[in-house]
Amino acid sequence: MEYRIAKGVFDILPHDPDTKGRWRSSAYWHYVEKQIHEIAREFGFSEIRTPLFESTELFTRSIGATSDIVTKEMYTFFDKANRSLTLRPEGTAPVMRSLIEKKLCTQQKVYYLYSMFRYERQQAGRYRQHHQFGIEAVGNASPYQDAEGIILLYTLLTRLGLKNLTLHLNSIGDSIDRNAYRTALQNFLKPYFKCLSVESQARFETNPLRILDSKDSRDIEITQNAPFILEFLRDETKSHFETVCALLKNEGVYFNVNPKLVRGLDYYNRTVFEITSEHLGAQNALGGGGRYDGLIKDLGGPDTPAFGFGAGLERIIQAMLAQGAYLPEEGILQLYMIPLGEKAFAPSFHLLNQLRNQHIVAQMDFSEKKLKSAMKFANQIKAQYVVVIGEEELKTGKISLKNMKTGENKEVSIDQLVETMKHV
Repeated sequence: MEYRIAKGVFDILPHDPDTKGRWRSSAYWHYVEKQIHEIAREFGFSEIRTPLFESTELFTRSIGATSDIVTKEMYTFFDKANRSLTLRPEGTAPVMRSLIEKKLCTQQKVYYLYSMFRYERQQAGRYRQHHQFGIEAVGNASPYQDAEGIILLYTLLTRLGLKNLTLHLNSIGDSIDRNAYRTALQNFLKPYFKCLSVESQARFETNPLRILDSKDSRDIEITQNAPFILEFLRDETKSHFETVCALLKNEGVYFNVNPKLVRGLDYYNRTVFEITSEHLGAQNALGGGGRYDGLIKDLGGPDTPAFGFGAGLERIIQAMLAQGAYLPEEGILQLYMIPLGEKAFAPSFHLLNQLRNQHIVAQMDFSEKKLKSAMKFANQIKAQYVVVIGEEELKTGKISLKNMKTGENKEVSIDQLVETMKHV
């Protein structure tokens, strides 16, 4: 029987022979993940890691029982004690659960970097297991916190070399603003109800704001002249949004106010944002998020404000490749050692570990290939340098260090190989 990978997931490989699958190279992932850890630390965020699965109720309560994620996309199962558990479909609710449970809902700035799971229709940029970087800033209601979070993601993307980014920004107000807007939007949509998509008809009563986010051409046309929520913001929420906009402008972060941006999770309020790339087709969002001041209270914690975002690594790496942004070579090998004969193996192995103790990336041929085959393999794995150690080299204490790019040979003593490799 031939076993094949499940639908909607993928392997991350040392290198992918398929040109279209280049983004699955582990070297690229290591590079982007390193940049994420560094920028999160620079902005004062500490890493948090939560379990792969949580109580199903955590997600139905936080995301919203009528959301697409809960109704269509969650991987839910029952354990042996008949408890309903769900593989995490998003990162915010598990972090909030952890902070509430550990009584850490004071001023906290944390970030996560791990897998999410959603039973989505497989298409470019969407996978049933995807990898996400996210931040959660808890305990601060200031618009400065909103601006800091947005700037963090924007800085990461530009630092990774991405250009032609569009930052979409909106405010969906607080519950009072949204209730007033909800009524106005429903009144506007009533005459067109039968023309809406089936999905939007279902949302008309439960969550009419999500109709603005529909990708159905019928819904897009109908909502062209719909009222905007920005018209319904009271002075306090309007002032908060205007301050966020002013802070971004002052830092040279340009944005597009998009009154139809509502985000897909029910817990958002006030500021919402999304950053898109023109190089990813229909699934063009690299990341987004916003403020969710009521979520911690809804989950049984204290009434604590919070702001956060999530960004998909798959799309970020695909956008980098599409734009020709810098990505490292796939697994640089500095030195490949070829021992010839049984007597050469032990001293070569000892030398191999001396090299590694000095952080030199080195490998050794353990398979006793013939010299021609071993050199061919060294070329295939893109070794920068090669040394051959046989009885003659052990006797004289001299070896030839070959530069595989130029073909140049340099004679060095075996005792000086480690020091030589530190400076090539």
